[in-house]
Amino acid sequence: MAQELKKATKPTWYDPLKSASLTDQPVLKVYNSLTKEKVEFRSANGKTIKWYNCGPTVYDAAHLGHARNYMSQDIVRRILIDYFGYDVHFVMNITDIDDKIIIRARHNHLLDQLRATSTVLSEPLLTQANEAWRAYFASKLKTVALPKSGSPADIDAAWSELLNKEKGDEKWWSDAKAADEKFTMHIASLRKAKEGINRAATAISSNQTSQTDASALIDATSDVLAPYLDAKLGSSLTDPSISRRLAAHWESAFYSDMSKLRILPADTITRVTEYVPEIVQFVQQIVRNGYAYATEDGSVYFDTRAFDGGKARSDVQGSEQEWSHFYAKLQPGKKGNKEALEEGEGALSSGASKRFPADFALWKASKPGEPAWPSPWGPGRPGWHIECSVMASEIFGDNMDIHSGGIDLCFPHHDNEIAQSEAYHDCRQWVNYFLHTGHLHIEGLKMSKSLKNFITVQDALEMYSARQLRLAFLGQLWSSPMDFKQSTMLEVKARESSINNFFSVVKALVIESRSNNVASDQQHHYNEPEKELAALLIETQNTFRVALCDSFNTPDALDRLLELISRTNVYLQRGRSNINVNVVERVAGWVTKMLRMFGLGEGPVTSSTIGWGEVEMGGTNVDVDRDAILMPYLKTLSSFRDGVRQLAIQQASAKEILALCDKLRDEDLAPLGVALDDQEDGKALVKLVNPEVLLRARDEKAAAAAAKAAKKAAAVEAERAKKAARLEKGKISPTEMFKPPNVEDGLYGSWDDKGIPVTDNEGKDISKAKSKKLAKEWEIQDKLHREWKEWLEAEKGE
Repeated sequence: MAQELKKATKPTWYDPLKSASLTDQPVLKVYNSLTKEKVEFRSANGKTIKWYNCGPTVYDAAHLGHARNYMSQDIVRRILIDYFGYDVHFVMNITDIDDKIIIRARHNHLLDQLRATSTVLSEPLLTQANEAWRAYFASKLKTVALPKSGSPADIDAAWSELLNKEKGDEKWWSDAKAADEKFTMHIASLRKAKEGINRAATAISSNQTSQTDASALIDATSDVLAPYLDAKLGSSLTDPSISRRLAAHWESAFYSDMSKLRILPADTITRVTEYVPEIVQFVQQIVRNGYAYATEDGSVYFDTRAFDGGKARSDVQGSEQEWSHFYAKLQPGKKGNKEALEEGEGALSSGASKRFPADFALWKASKPGEPAWPSPWGPGRPGWHIECSVMASEIFGDNMDIHSGGIDLCFPHHDNEIAQSEAYHDCRQWVNYFLHTGHLHIEGLKMSKSLKNFITVQDALEMYSARQLRLAFLGQLWSSPMDFKQSTMLEVKARESSINNFFSVVKALVIESRSNNVASDQQHHYNEPEKELAALLIETQNTFRVALCDSFNTPDALDRLLELISRTNVYLQRGRSNINVNVVERVAGWVTKMLRMFGLGEGPVTSSTIGWGEVEMGGTNVDVDRDAILMPYLKTLSSFRDGVRQLAIQQASAKEILALCDKLRDEDLAPLGVALDDQEDGKALVKLVNPEVLLRARDEKAAAAAAKAAKKAAAVEAERAKKAARLEKGKISPTEMFKPPNVEDGLYGSWDDKGIPVTDNEGKDISKAKSKKLAKEWEIQDKLHREWKEWLEAEKGE
């Protein structure tokens, strides 16, 4: 009798998390400027992240440094949302009132006024330009080229002496640039203005005094004229719309640039001018808390000495133990940095009424020519640092997860933000994680608006695509400095091309596989090569996660993707009859997902999308013009058919038919974006590729072939010329080669029957060594002469 089954019991279940292979799962760590090290990231609100980002001060065009900053933050934001699954509330401010905006707006307005009123090029206008030039020289270069006096003659003499040093004293010039980073910019402005002044003087002497000539002078001298006019007339400009118009213009341009870079828009935008009442209330509370003071001129300053070490109240955040406030949490070593503190206060602020050099303005009393809002201390405007504290607090309260910005904002801006916010809330920690993006240099040189040596986003996008810029930034740690070089972008383009080719091959294989509908060949096609590729995908997914958990290490993560692509390409070299398309499609699908997660994709995505994707040119309900789409392809097919029929009728050779096939591939299909890759089984792999890429590749191939042909033709011509020269030399009979006129008259006295000299002009015998040498030359000429005669005979025969 068969043994009965055991009575049913609940089986033991083993927790997979207790497996040794799963215990070392990576956790997300980020480099936190507050700790100067990588720390584990923990949101204070579960899977929701509160993130505030310092936005632009809108007074000029966005440049490549802005692109690096905002695109790097966009990449991190996308990783947190699309890879780690967080819900992010991303807030960004727009600084639409600031010293830089006020100054730039007044400068532009005054220059526009001058252009409008200068209907002719006149001596008074030229005099004004000269005065502005000398004023600029005296104020900007006083530390390196101080004139003997303020007289025009002494200033001009100092300028001439400075130019002489540029040519003859490299050390002085180098020391001057090191002492003032704006030295080169000031010299450029003065040189440009001086050239414009000289041209204008020549024009006046030649009676060329049109309004166009006047505008040319104003344009050439604008850098020196603007501050000169502002010093004289700036205080009279009371219309607040002057600043608002400039800020609105550049804010709109900023959004346009960010859109072209495919940077996600902020969830919430805050503008300083919309939060002035809240700023006033915020400052009042800081004063009440004892960390700020008002001055007689109507300004309010933050009291850094009262705050630094100040004891917190017992009823506030973190009060279980006694603790004190701390000033300059991010960069405590810069507390007394006078230059940084002054730059943070702005060019229109003197700070004469503050009690301590490190104190900074929360509220600035407005001077004539500056926008003003009412406050308990009199008409004024917000300080630069206070704006972010107020707007972030209005949105997020007394704590947020992430605050970000460029590393240049670390001190004093962000340190002052922290101080005034923690003074207002009387809290211990206003921000949990501070993320600062690294500096951007161009070919090793610092780039900034204030130095006027920057590449605008618009200019950058004329040289490179948004995807190429993003690939470049992905190749650098977001928190590290970056040197933007031509060599870097060449490498980026090579990477992009490699990825493009991978996607086009895989898409072609997938389309072909699905369209063939071939019945099973009774082989599973999942052997060791397929198992290795599948295992490599899993390994790459793990190392990719490790890289992103390591403070969003995108360079390492990108390298993992490129290595996976490279290894998959090796697998594809087995030939299409020996590959498993499903395995390859799975690899390409995951690579697509990760690249799109980085923000490298375009257009909508579906579950079957492979590659970057494409931006849709119209809505889904737009009628499709089938004739316009299909006719170019049908005409190409028809033309090819006509060509094949004609060759068949003519009984053409196989070579001619193959040439027609090559023409179809290289000339006819390339402009249509169709690539045919010949395969080992004789069946071409059809790929859809950007026509520009195909045409560029075709032209490069043709250029390389032309260069090779030209090189070959040049070699043939050189050989022909060499042979011609050799034959030309062979015209002379060896019996005559040592006799005049082929040698100097009187050089030799007698010759043997072959024509070889036996005596010199004095009748002395030629030495044995000389005779041996002459005989050798005779033999060479004899051979050349025979070759020449053979060539002559051949020419006669033809």
